[in-house]
Formats: sequence, C-alpha cells, structure tokens
Amino acid sequence: MASENRTGIPNSLQEHWMPFTSNKSFKKDPRLITEAKGVYIKDHKGRTQIDASSGLFCNPLGHGRKEIINAITKQLETLDFVTPFQQGFGGSFELATKIAKHTPGNLNQIFYTICGSTAVETALKISIAYHKARGHGQRFRFVGRERAYHGMNIGATSVGGMINNVKTFASILMPGVVHMRHTHLPEHKFVKGQPETGAEMANDLERIATNFGAENIAACIVEPISGSTGTLVPPKGYLNKLREICDNHGILLIFDEVITGWGRTGSAFAAQEYGVTPDIMTMAKATTNGIVPMGVVAVKEEIYDTVVNSAPEGAIEMFHGYTYSGIPVAVAAALAVQDIFEKEDIFNKAKNLSSYFLDGLFSLKDIECIENIRGYGMMGGIDIKMSEKPGKAGFLTYKHCYEVGVNFKATGDCLIIAPPFICEKKQIDEIIDKLRKGISNYNKTI
Repeated sequence: MASENRTGIPNSLQEHWMPFTSNKSFKKDPRLITEAKGVYIKDHKGRTQIDASSGLFCNPLGHGRKEIINAITKQLETLDFVTPFQQGFGGSFELATKIAKHTPGNLNQIFYTICGSTAVETALKISIAYHKARGHGQRFRFVGRERAYHGMNIGATSVGGMINNVKTFASILMPGVVHMRHTHLPEHKFVKGQPETGAEMANDLERIATNFGAENIAACIVEPISGSTGTLVPPKGYLNKLREICDNHGILLIFDEVITGWGRTGSAFAAQEYGVTPDIMTMAKATTNGIVPMGVVAVKEEIYDTVVNSAPEGAIEMFHGYTYSGIPVAVAAALAVQDIFEKEDIFNKAKNLSSYFLDGLFSLKDIECIENIRGYGMMGGIDIKMSEKPGKAGFLTYKHCYEVGVNFKATGDCLIIAPPFICEKKQIDEIIDKLRKGISNYNKTI
C-alpha cells in the first residue's frame, strides 16, 4: 500500500490482531480513525467525533499540536537514537530536572521506561532492589487492590485486580501478591468528588501485614483514582491511612499515576491533590501527550541513594532498563509538553474546568439505564445497568454514542469520560449533549 493511503481503508483487516478488542465484531463493522485535530477526530466514513476520553487519557492537550510535532521533527533531524546504557544525551537530563520540579516531596530521581506498564514493572523492581540493598531481601510480597489496572506485563498484571486480566494469565503471575478490597461501596452512588465513607478500607493493608508478616512486604501499589476500571475515587482519608500503615511497617507506597498524572485531578499529580506523598510514583500517557510512547518512574532520593551506594564504584547499580528508555524522540516530545503545561497554565485550566464538566456529567443521572455516576477533576465514570452478561450493555452504549459523534473508552459496563484539558465550555456541552443522545438511544432498545 502506498504510504499516502495508509490512514484510509486497508486492503485487509484480517492480519492485525487488535489489543483489548472484539476482533470478530470489529472486522465486521470497523471504526477506522483517519484524522485528528484539536478535540476532534474523523473516521473512514468521514464522520466527525469529539474525543471525550483524551484518547486513552493520553491526549489532554488535544491532537495535532504543532509545538510537539516540530520538536520531534527537529530532534530526529539532529539525533535519532542514543543507547541509554552507559551513554546519554543532554535532553534526558533536562527533562528529568523539569519533571522533578513538579513531583511531590523529594521524588527527584527519574527513571525512564517505554510505557505505563513498564513504569509499573520498574517500580516493582526498584522496590525489591531497595530492600535488598538495606539487607531486607526477605521482602518479596506486593499488595495490590481489586479492580486495579497497572498494565499488562507479568508484574503489572499480578498486582492489578481486573478479573479478566488476572484469570486469563493466572498460571504465570508473580507469587506473593495479595490484594486489598476496592473502595467502591454501595453507598457511593452518584457521589461527586470524594466519598465521605470508606476510609477504613485502608485497614485491609494492616490485616494483610498481620496475616503475611509486614517484614515480608516490599510495597503497596495503588492508583490514587482507579482509572481504567471506571474512575473509582478514593474516600476521604483513605490514602492518608495507607501512607500511615506503610510508614509503620517499612512498606514502600507506590502511586500509579499513569492516568492521574499531569493535571487530570487539577493538580500536577493526585499525590499533591490529596496531600499524600508516595515513595515511588509512575507516569506515562500525558507525559508526551500520547504522541510517542514513554513511561517515567519518580523515586525518593533516599531510595536512589540506598541502591546506588550499595554497589561498588564503577559497577552497574540497577540491572534493569529498556532499549527505548529516554530516547531522543520521546524526550523531545515530553520537553515540548512541559513547555505547553507552563505557557498555557494547563493544570489550573483543568482545575477551573472541572466543576463545569462534572455538573454536566451528573446531569445525565435521569436516564433510566444509568446506574451510577462518579467523578473527580477531569475524569468521570458512568455505569450502565448490566444486560444479560457483564460488558454487553457498556459496549452497546459505546456503539450508540459513537454513532452520534462522541468517542470515549468503555470498560465493562462503565463509560469512562476524560475530556482534553483544552476544551472550552461549549465543547464540554457538546460531549454531554451527545452522551445524552447516545445513551438515550441505547435506552430505547432495552
């Protein structure tokens, strides 16, 4: 196929095995995206869609940003690749300094990976390396949480808690992983912001520490807001309790901010929004505005110092990394994104738009098939009443919404709405109006 036609209709749909997709269903009725600009995308039938979930949470600055495209082009013309092992280039150090200005506390040591999954994998390995360097090599257990999504590598899937992901690969998951209960309680229906009840769910970590021995636990990993499972907002005080329990037992606290990072809650990170500083924090997605794959792990200085100082002079301190860790093209994109964050005051823009977005989202609660709505910052979840089997209602609602021109991510029976931060109020209105029409159209069929 000629390169100029690659975004159009392909000669065959058969050979591409698509991720997290009903391949048989899709190939009978494909949804091929051909263009994207600002907050809008177009499909192969020429229909315009408004992007209501920032891609997969990763395009908060909108599509087609010339600043990022130009930065990538300029970088590729000068330096296209540097091996990240025993070499480097100035850009990756500059970016690390810029990221560290935004991270909470002294999470100032920056390790680059290639995506969110590999950022989580790296955080787990750093935890083990840290404890071994301190002479606590017996700490091998990790505590995750039900309904959590941390990625699809073996370690990330092991600490995650989304049922289908775990069941499918149960035979090859890491040993020693224990899960806390999720925090989405029955009384949390139609709660805007943080629920008032449920902070005591954090005591699951204390119970696990008692049952399995706190001295055997390396780290506890949570998403401050569980994103891919449907925007589960933490109860007030819940994250603070996790921090307290971890401190009491020498357990590292890892925040997976792949989704919540870079403004989604209205603060740079959810850690600052909720006033809880983890020991390790992961990020990806918005780091490059989704244009080039990149993951980042921010680590407290004392963890870095402990690992690095435990190795002899001249020796590799951490036997871990990736071919594409902090490569020039990804760094160029991320530096351009940092410039946009600053010039356009993006985090405050997201914070100021949040209440208008959430008011619009909750205005949909009168639609009969909607079972629940929740949200915080610039992210929300709409639960559709289950029909026949889990996931069917959500997928059918998604297709009805797609037909009326609003595009978003659906997980199971939950519609996940996370608009780009560059939206104006009229575009938030458009998202809400089209959601109402699409969901109502589905409601008429049941």
